[in-house]
Amino acid sequence: MNGFDMKNVMKKNVMALALLGIYILFIILGFVIKGQNILAPAIVTSLIERNAYVFILGAGMLMCMLTGGNIDLSVGSVVCFIGSVVGLFSVENRLLDQWFGVWEEQVIDGEVTKVLVQHAQPLNTPLAILVALAVGLLYGALLGFLIAYVRIPPWIATLAGYLAFRGLGTQVLTKASPDAALSNFPESLKNIFGGSVLEYIRINGEKVYLDVLGMNIPCVLAGVLASAAVIFITVISRKKKVAKGYQADPMWFVALKCVILTAIIMFFAIEFSFEGGIPVVVLWIGGVLILYGIITEKTTIGRHFMTVGGNAESARLSGINNRLVMFFAYLNMAVLTVIAAMIVTVRASAANSTAGEEYELDAIAACIVGGVSAYGGSGTIVGMVVGATMIGVINQGMQLIGVDQNWIKIVKGLVLLAAVVFEIVSKNSNKKKASKKKTAEEATKQLEDVAEKAAEELVAGTTVEADAEPDVEIPEGGIAISESQ
Repeated sequence: MNGFDMKNVMKKNVMALALLGIYILFIILGFVIKGQNILAPAIVTSLIERNAYVFILGAGMLMCMLTGGNIDLSVGSVVCFIGSVVGLFSVENRLLDQWFGVWEEQVIDGEVTKVLVQHAQPLNTPLAILVALAVGLLYGALLGFLIAYVRIPPWIATLAGYLAFRGLGTQVLTKASPDAALSNFPESLKNIFGGSVLEYIRINGEKVYLDVLGMNIPCVLAGVLASAAVIFITVISRKKKVAKGYQADPMWFVALKCVILTAIIMFFAIEFSFEGGIPVVVLWIGGVLILYGIITEKTTIGRHFMTVGGNAESARLSGINNRLVMFFAYLNMAVLTVIAAMIVTVRASAANSTAGEEYELDAIAACIVGGVSAYGGSGTIVGMVVGATMIGVINQGMQLIGVDQNWIKIVKGLVLLAAVVFEIVSKNSNKKKASKKKTAEEATKQLEDVAEKAAEELVAGTTVEADAEPDVEIPEGGIAISESQ
């Protein structure tokens, strides 16, 4: 428990404090300028649902950046392309009819014309998802191979994907539909990537909503259980550290942290409960974040990503396959991009050519603002979540108070720049402190060596030889013996 420093804690959580300040600012501005309550359940729920892609793509971008500050510029375009693939195989469209529809030759106005007599049957939802996932895996494997084994710089390889897949997605949609958009997705697909959980149950074929005073009870209970789990894990973690003799936070700080986390969880649980229950996208976000939090913090794979980003040569000498790590970073990014594409497409109720625009920038910004090193080797899922939430709050908050899109981009750019400057200044400050500490330790060691050597010389110079031989003098005329003093 020794060594706890509240100043250091505040420094580590500076972005979380900044997020809180920005959110409070938009709450005030919303009331003053537009008379809107940004804390309203519909707005809070929309904040999460609209920015779900940032959290999911941010988790993948984090893994890429850990390998040495590498990024993926293609994710937004791949979201568009995967959306077009899902739409292509999930709903009726011209392209699918052209390939698989039943056509007959008929005589119309004296001319033989091919007429569509039966539409092609779209794939069922599981098969459509598998097709989209297969396309994503194929692209991720190709991209990972080019970057890891052919040694094409990541920004060049992903820039090629950024250009190619935007054009490819647009071309597919244009051929499949006259308005370059595909909609009317099946309910089964919408239920997997949209809607709410346990909003109602069916009794004798009738819907029975699980509400009390307008609040969804399963949602509130889920919040209580999640809060209890967080408290239990936090307390047990501290107890284990104390038992092993490790440095642990004081109990008052652990209690304060549990109160804050519980308040956040219950705030969202209550907000969601007034909107019909837990949004399905929250389950997707929670699942992805928990999984990648465990991977980065608790597994050997996560340590490999950190080591490769920190010092690639040291990682190679220690037996880590750097190329394989890089390959899986981009394969993993492709899988998460497929999930994000499904969520975005279902929420928009259509696959269109503008889907995914600037998504790659939001994901990168979420990581940088969340403290992920632009040079690789360090970063956490928790930090990325803070960054993603800040990007979402800025997006929605400024839109709600009527700020022009161009100013929103300017503000996000300034926030990103400030985060990078903060990281560099913090690193330089830490290096200076470490250097001063090392210099002081070296100076102390030198003084100790000098003092020790001086003491040895002093002892050697003042020691009297107790068993000294007597000096013998033989003068003329006799023998005289005198002892030396």
